[in-house]
Amino acid sequence: MNTIIFDMDGVLIDSEYTYFESKTNILNDAGYDVGVSYQYQFMGTTYNYMLQTMKDELKLPLEVEDYIKEMNQRRKDIVEKDGVKPIKNIQKLIKRLYKSEFRMAVASSSPKIDIEFAIKSLDLNQYFEFLVSGEEVENSKPEPDIFLYAASLLEVCPNECIVFEDTKNGSKAVKAANMYTIGFANPDYPKQDLSIADEIITDFSEVNIQELKNK
Repeated sequence: MNTIIFDMDGVLIDSEYTYFESKTNILNDAGYDVGVSYQYQFMGTTYNYMLQTMKDELKLPLEVEDYIKEMNQRRKDIVEKDGVKPIKNIQKLIKRLYKSEFRMAVASSSPKIDIEFAIKSLDLNQYFEFLVSGEEVENSKPEPDIFLYAASLLEVCPNECIVFEDTKNGSKAVKAANMYTIGFANPDYPKQDLSIADEIITDFSEVNIQELKNK
């Protein structure tokens, strides 16, 4: 096994809080008394899925595209204030993997422009062969489309891939793609159901390079 695919939000970058905060504030400002915990169910899903679900469940008056635009602006304001924040120890791991001749790609539900911006901001471009967005496939997580597409670009069989994911939806997508799943249970965020993963870590410093090669 020498091919690794990374989810982005919550795995490479500490961005989940920007989604929680922006969407919760949009709803609160519009008069909907919804707490941050309502947003946890959308971790690992596409913008269209999360906002369409919110629109249907809460009977929101505006179009999905309007809420996406508002969310993106609010997230942009947060990122401009805080910068793109890497998950602890992830940059060190990626560099170690690269030196050990692992091939790597990113497969994220986020728009391609957001993926490219984040990877460039962390100066990680040279380590990834492909950056794959949920915009490029028909079905979003928990369907396996995005991971299967990443494997096809890398020209490897799905069962030769290891994937790092941090959400229930993402982990289900990895398993549906017949790939080895390493769940990242970030202690700084709400606990996700990662029971379907093949193994679970809480810090990227726990990853043993030699053990990865022997999966």
